[in-house]
Amino acid sequence: MSLSIQPRVAPAAHPLSIPAFRHFWIARICAMLAQSNLVVVLGWAVYDVARLSMDMKAASLRIGLIGLSQFLPVLLINPFAGLVADRHDRRLVVRLALLVQMLAVGVLVALQAMGRADLPVFYLVAAGFAAGRGFYAPAMNALAPALVPVEILPRAIAVSAIAGRIGGIVGPVLGGFAYGVAPAFAYGLTLALLGAALVAQLAIGPHGANRPMANGKPLAHILEGLRYVARSRMLLGAISLDLFAVLLGGATAMLPVYARDILHVGPSGLGLLRSASSVGAVSTALWLSWRPVENGVGPKMLAAVALFGIASAVFGVSRWLPLSLAMLALAGAADMISVYVRQTLVQVVTPDAMRGRVGATSALFITASNELGEMESGVVGAILGPVGSVVFGGVSAVAIALAWGRLFPELKRVQRFDELLPES
Repeated sequence: MSLSIQPRVAPAAHPLSIPAFRHFWIARICAMLAQSNLVVVLGWAVYDVARLSMDMKAASLRIGLIGLSQFLPVLLINPFAGLVADRHDRRLVVRLALLVQMLAVGVLVALQAMGRADLPVFYLVAAGFAAGRGFYAPAMNALAPALVPVEILPRAIAVSAIAGRIGGIVGPVLGGFAYGVAPAFAYGLTLALLGAALVAQLAIGPHGANRPMANGKPLAHILEGLRYVARSRMLLGAISLDLFAVLLGGATAMLPVYARDILHVGPSGLGLLRSASSVGAVSTALWLSWRPVENGVGPKMLAAVALFGIASAVFGVSRWLPLSLAMLALAGAADMISVYVRQTLVQVVTPDAMRGRVGATSALFITASNELGEMESGVVGAILGPVGSVVFGGVSAVAIALAWGRLFPELKRVQRFDELLPES
């Protein structure tokens, strides 16, 4: 097994000292700004329209349908997205995926201008945007290890996570305030951010080009990637831990309900709530970029998932905005530790020739946890109410962390990343 690294790049003290990685990092920020901006805007728009004719529980279910609209396209295209990332130039795949996302948002901008943006339109746009991200995520994640020396890969992953979390902090705030100006302005802002991400991607240039795999039977190649994940107990445990913890424990789908009907803070307050978890996450990622986790990485990942669940449950019962923001920030910090360990494990133990397919499997699990998690929150919210949904999710995340420690003892035994690096 060998890792694909850029041989002409000398080892650096920090990943951002490498120009190609800097362009990658900027592109990731812009893309995440666009995504998080659109998520908060669509969530508010759907809930706002639904509340015109529905009660709180019924409108909560309509928010959950956004997650279902995003998950179904990813479920259908995911195996092919991983194969495409391994068979073709990953830089080109990322750029084309960004164009697809721009097309979906452009349709929303046009329909909003014509006064025809309604619930079905929101769901269709969410589906189109998710289809683009279905190809974007595995190719983008597989691109990063080719831009840095293997010795600083864990640090590069933390720095890459910072880019995502910066987008998660600023994007919802931009979305909340932009939507307050006008829905069309918020949608147009998403389109502009995607364009900026595409420009930064083009600036990466020839660096990070992978060696495309030989043509063969597509189904056989797809199954090869799935079998690789299934055979690796460590990979399967780490990826599925994130799936079930966030699937059951996420509170983000209910944030429009909390902003409007529980905390009464409006769309700008919704932006703050959406950003709070990313504030905790980016602070943690900044620390990890300079002081990576070196010992006890597996146990720390499990503990972080449990802490995520506890913070989510406390947020669920809070009626005081400062406490709510603090718990979301704590949940974000805990989630960042879990994501950092999981992504590092995936990149370190996966051969470069299979990174697209393994990354696609990981991306499918992440999408399922996020988008199906929104659906789950909406359904449980319709049954137990929004508060019951969030508290139930938090308690479930703690139970998942405890269960995975027993089901996958391999995770508890992982102490250091360098133990998993291939011999050069």
